[in-house]
Amino acid sequence: MRTHYPIEKIRNIGIVAHIDAGKTTTTERILYYTGKISRVGEVDEGTAVMDWMEQEKERGITITSAVTTCFWKECCINIIDTPGHVDFTVEVERTLRVLDGVVVIFCGVGGVEPQSETVWRQANRYRIPRITFINKLDRVGADFFKVVKEIKEKFDLIPLPLQLPIGEEENFRGLVDLVEMKAILWEGDGPDAKVFEKEIPDSLREEALRLHEELVTKVAEADDELLEKYLENGSLKPEEIKRGIRKMTLAHKAVPILGGSALKNKGVRLLLNAVVDYLPSPVDVPPVEGLNPLTEKKEKRIASVEEPFSALVFKVVTDLYAGKLTYFRVYSGKLKAGSYVYNSTKNRKERINRILEMHANIRREKGEIYAGEIGAAVGPKDIDTGDSLCEIERPIIFEKMKFAEPVIFMAVEPKSKTDEDKLVTCLSKFAQEDPTFKVSQDKETGQTIISGMGELHLDIILDRLQREFKVGVKTGKPQVAYKETIRKKAQARGRYIRQSGGRGQYGDVLLEVEPRKDEEEIFVSKIKGGVIPSEFIPAIKAGVKEAMETGVIRGYPVVNVKVTLLDGSYHPVDSSEIAFKIAASIAFKKAFREAEPYLLEPIMDVKVRVPQEFMGTVMEDITARRGKVYDLKMDEEISCLSAYVPLGELFGYTTSLRSLTKGKAISSIEFSHYEELPSQKLEEVKP
Repeated sequence: MRTHYPIEKIRNIGIVAHIDAGKTTTTERILYYTGKISRVGEVDEGTAVMDWMEQEKERGITITSAVTTCFWKECCINIIDTPGHVDFTVEVERTLRVLDGVVVIFCGVGGVEPQSETVWRQANRYRIPRITFINKLDRVGADFFKVVKEIKEKFDLIPLPLQLPIGEEENFRGLVDLVEMKAILWEGDGPDAKVFEKEIPDSLREEALRLHEELVTKVAEADDELLEKYLENGSLKPEEIKRGIRKMTLAHKAVPILGGSALKNKGVRLLLNAVVDYLPSPVDVPPVEGLNPLTEKKEKRIASVEEPFSALVFKVVTDLYAGKLTYFRVYSGKLKAGSYVYNSTKNRKERINRILEMHANIRREKGEIYAGEIGAAVGPKDIDTGDSLCEIERPIIFEKMKFAEPVIFMAVEPKSKTDEDKLVTCLSKFAQEDPTFKVSQDKETGQTIISGMGELHLDIILDRLQREFKVGVKTGKPQVAYKETIRKKAQARGRYIRQSGGRGQYGDVLLEVEPRKDEEEIFVSKIKGGVIPSEFIPAIKAGVKEAMETGVIRGYPVVNVKVTLLDGSYHPVDSSEIAFKIAASIAFKKAFREAEPYLLEPIMDVKVRVPQEFMGTVMEDITARRGKVYDLKMDEEISCLSAYVPLGELFGYTTSLRSLTKGKAISSIEFSHYEELPSQKLEEVKP
């Protein structure tokens, strides 16, 4: 039983891709070949280890990221398998925040699909080195070099094909290793298929030599020492080529490209070799940076057990058996089970009762966790996603993660009185788990409102409520999360004066509202000379905030508005915080109505891959939904359409598209931006 793995031998990687590209299938094969599991699970059969939730097994998709640890070539590989559906992009976002490297999987037929581009952009944001695996090369229509070309055209890293497929589609039977210049062939499609190393087939030798020369040239140009050897000898040794590939990958200059068929168990062991050879250990990436809350100066934590303990919480899960599980990445130092940590984000101490090594939903006790490792904790009650953990004597706060705002909501209520308390408790747990899921109360109707990233997102939440927690709920129809804003500047005075015989209430404020520019403060006070005592300013700010949250013209949250407190007056006896809070709300609503208010609607980025014969029908349907096509790529058989479409026009779109194209089209819907709602549509939006 291991206690501590050398940090330079650790690889923290994520498996990311578009939905149905083969992430979980690839992960299952990795776990089998590394000896983590003794039998390969299948996504379509609901037996995949990493897709352990009932909803994942039934739908054949990954919903929540799953963590596991395995070993290959004396390296410890911590893997996080992530969802591909855009409704669960939060899982990818918080996973990438704590990883050192990424394996991006592309479908050999579909190529660079919409969600592939999304996860690539997310990896760019965190500057994560990556390798790619072109999967499903055994499928009809698969084309390795067509996908390589797409990667080159769409992304800003130099593509480095390290392999050449032997055989196409159903005849795919092996790969030429362009580094070692040898052929790897498989006999059979099972997980225990025999693997042979042979000479490169004569039919591919010329092509392999050309690609090898291209690879060596690119690698040599990136390193002065290698360039000198290349110019001197006219070639490089395999270990020198690998060193150059690794250097380019870690410097974000290039991306190694491999291929195979995970379902047919081909190419996965070569992918594992590439993870070890080309992706970074924690010591290969820059030290993580944070803010010391005592000095308010930036500090760095080096990936070493000798440094003070520091970690970042990237996920919180409610486990029916273990209770609350807190997933965290240790950046420096070490932590023993049973000890205390300092939550510098919330300024409080927490006890870590137990430390767990996770294998999907299976837990193994650890006595201690070290720098560079990923684990889960049992015990802390008040730790949330994005919180920083450290030693109280050496505090540090890492940059918080940013998540997209929900774009869809619906009303829910318990089916029975006995479910009422359970519903509130369960929804609050889900909201703590998932930063893109929100729960609120409609102050006028008293209804509970849940908000999320899409219809599937809310469907899964409701399904979990009934299955895991046995809470029966009734739901309303999904609604669009509109926003309210203004066109121009306006001022208004708000007074709240009440006299009832004894002490009265008096508040008087003059507010100005105007369109807010990026980075501007939302609320600014220009009160001077004690016109309004300073102790009432927070109450005025709270009144404005509350009015912005509840909206003015249709009851939707107000955004992109700057509020300035210009003037007011107070009464030495009757003025109170509540009076100024109400007066501020009155003034804000008056000014807002005078500033030409309008509604913003969420616009979705819709991408559709459709056979040529249905393209006209799909385009007509998009146009009828007020969509604007911004990109169209026509191919002989399959065309790709990209359009911006209002969310309000997309409810039930997946079912409709399936009907229009006889089930032959594939769509991806992702939030893009907010845009003004046309005036003719305003009356359709119920307050």
